Amino acid sequence: MAAATDRIGVNAGPAGLRLPGIMLGVGLGGFVDGILLHQLLQWHHMLTGTDTDRIGVKYYNPRTVSGLEMNTVWDGLFHVVCWLAVLIGLAVLSSRVTHRRRRVWTSRVLWGWVLVGWGLFNLVEGVIDHQVLGIHHVHGGPHQTWWDIGFLLLGAVLMAVGWLVQRTGTPFEPESDGAARPRSA
Repeated sequence: MAAATDRIGVNAGPAGLRLPGIMLGVGLGGFVDGILLHQLLQWHHMLTGTDTDRIGVKYYNPRTVSGLEMNTVWDGLFHVVCWLAVLIGLAVLSSRVTHRRRRVWTSRVLWGWVLVGWGLFNLVEGVIDHQVLGIHHVHGGPHQTWWDIGFLLLGAVLMAVGWLVQRTGTPFEPESDGAARPRSA
């Protein structure tokens, strides 16, 4: 496979879709977490574990109006970060793919990296917020440790599957004539 080059001629390798894919995965994974676990299932909010956290953040009981208001503000800030990750991912993707933009959306390489990003989100958020800081758990209660472990395992599985998916894809070279080139071993 011929290595892709960036605009100044530096060898960029097959990483052209890596950064935007990972950024999109982090943002989209965060949205799945926030929409599904925070809003629809209401299993937790950003600060629902601060009554037993490890850093001394004031507890805002989500079963009171004022507590739910504060948790909603922090959930909103979390969604802003997710939104920014998606915007950055789209901006980087747009800057790197100047021709045949429709084709990139069917790229196994891109979607593999998106899965890697989603898994990375789960692992980082699960370790930092659930384990290190303890500001919330996936599903608080007597079995919260198992829910947190499951969240981390899901992250690891998403990363592994994403890695495998992107490895089976044809590298996307937006400046080439469109002919698929075999990946070198």
